[in-house]
Amino acid sequence: MKNCNKQNEKIELVDEKTLVIGVDVGSYDEYARAFTCRKQELSKKPLHFHNTAEGFKTFKYWAVNIMKTNGLEKIIVGMEPTSIYWEALATYCKDNGMILVHVNPAAVHKSKELDDNDPSKNDRKDPKVIADLVTDGRYQFPYMPEEEYAQLRELSNLKIRTQESLTQCKNRLARWYSRYFPEFKEAYKNVVSKTAMIIMDMYPLPEDIVTLGVEGILQIWRNKKVRAAGESRAKKLYEAAKNSIGRKEAAVVARLEFQSIKEDLDRYQERLEAIDKEVDEILPKIKNADKLFGIKGVGKATVLTFLSEVGEISRFDNPKEIQKLAGYAIVTNESCKHQGEKRISYRGRKRLRWALYQTALSVIGKNEEFRQIHQYYTTRKKNPLKGIQSVVAVACKMIRIFYKILTDGVSYDGTKMTQDIVRV
Repeated sequence: MKNCNKQNEKIELVDEKTLVIGVDVGSYDEYARAFTCRKQELSKKPLHFHNTAEGFKTFKYWAVNIMKTNGLEKIIVGMEPTSIYWEALATYCKDNGMILVHVNPAAVHKSKELDDNDPSKNDRKDPKVIADLVTDGRYQFPYMPEEEYAQLRELSNLKIRTQESLTQCKNRLARWYSRYFPEFKEAYKNVVSKTAMIIMDMYPLPEDIVTLGVEGILQIWRNKKVRAAGESRAKKLYEAAKNSIGRKEAAVVARLEFQSIKEDLDRYQERLEAIDKEVDEILPKIKNADKLFGIKGVGKATVLTFLSEVGEISRFDNPKEIQKLAGYAIVTNESCKHQGEKRISYRGRKRLRWALYQTALSVIGKNEEFRQIHQYYTTRKKNPLKGIQSVVAVACKMIRIFYKILTDGVSYDGTKMTQDIVRV
């Protein structure tokens, strides 16, 4: 990324005028220790403060006092990205002129034993380990999206949680059918079919549908002006209900449970529609985002996930950095004459990695140019790829295309893309 991408540049940022503070972040209790660039501790004891406005003021007063007392000019605060607890302190540090950096939790874990050969974890030790990593330049600058990108990230998170809840409701409904109306699947494969839900909303149990009869089912559909279902479907539903072996006990409770599930389904479906409406209003504000839809097989879900996870494209120097962010960086296993199998790192934003993989499958199936690329990767004479390897390669190709479109504003050109592949 463009701000101090290389470790040497990160080390140079921590100079003689820098106060390095390591913070062990928690849900409520936080601990901090202060050091010079030469790892000399300036704090007599760890500062214990709370994740509150008053606690943050105490932290600022403590840090600024140490900085001025020792003739230093800037403060770098290092912390682990612990769940969501780091965000409030990060915002406070940023707003008060401190430089905020992240250290990898795995690096903290592996570095614990360097000083005392002791793997124990405690509130005094962790801030020092974090500060040492910052001094060595082993840190990253956290990306905190703003404006439209912040809205897209939160909308993406909300949509994922809503879809998960909706799936849970569908599973609950499937279990309900298995108990009270197992033959329902003979008439409908989709448990939330629109025409079925119209009937089931008023007549959920098999005995209710038998009482209604075929003509009654058809009349309800006519009243609702449903054209997708006819007499054949009505007969299937009636026969399934007539021959049902579902439970007959607690009919009142069964109807109540069905209505509860139906209300949850409707609520989450309405929420998804509201989220999509918000996304439709925000996406046009992102420069060149509309050009991504020119790629056949790329839909709104892909564009939303990509932009929400990547953020501003200008913060990347090249598409390889996005590939690394997605966990698609290539990891080698080589030593002397040994040439081990290469693999992807899987270190990065898993939602971005998953979305790109799913979209790669989509474009391979729907887009002729990407289908040719996939075929080329799997059939070339030199270093042919296996199926999954090729899909990952297509996903990486998509990253490069997305990067070019968003940075330069060019339109998708499938012909040029296939020519580039042939020249490899």
